[in-house]
Amino acid sequence: MGKVTVTEFVSADGVMENPAWTFPYWNDTIAAFKDAELNEADALLLGRTTYQEFAAVWPDHPGEDDASKAQMNDIPKFVATTSLTELEWNATRIEGDVAQGVRALKAEKNLLVMGSGSFVGFLRRHSLVDEYRLVVYPVLVGSGRRLFDPADVQATLDLRDCKVLDNGVLLLDYTVVSDAVPLPDFG
Repeated sequence: MGKVTVTEFVSADGVMENPAWTFPYWNDTIAAFKDAELNEADALLLGRTTYQEFAAVWPDHPGEDDASKAQMNDIPKFVATTSLTELEWNATRIEGDVAQGVRALKAEKNLLVMGSGSFVGFLRRHSLVDEYRLVVYPVLVGSGRRLFDPADVQATLDLRDCKVLDNGVLLLDYTVVSDAVPLPDFG
């Protein structure tokens, strides 16, 4: 049995959108963290927008060493999309019921989700996330898409690992203990 791991760059105030604010903090420890999680994955699980953005950049990604670029290009990708019918870049469309498709993939593979904010919300609502790996940056962005949008469910997480880097970045690894618990109605 595999698992679904969500990995995200997040500001201290929870913003994940357009993470250009991460660049000044990039270092070898973060690179090793990202390489390790990609090495543990059997495939990437992506939403349509992230798939399109990655597929436009990674095949000829400048500035990446050949091993990292090859690893990212060679790993199988499964994409949740209703609008794209033809996929490239070693990608397969999840056909039919997406939640059911992810459950079937998860039964056989360790799946890594990068970016894909709307899709992460979908996975969360369907209790399909097993682990969150967050790289939390010491910046307050103020506005932008947040990783955890308001939802009608809550989750309980268990902190498996935490590293504080000398540049103030936190590497957090959480396992989902329980998910899809309805929030109490105090209205």
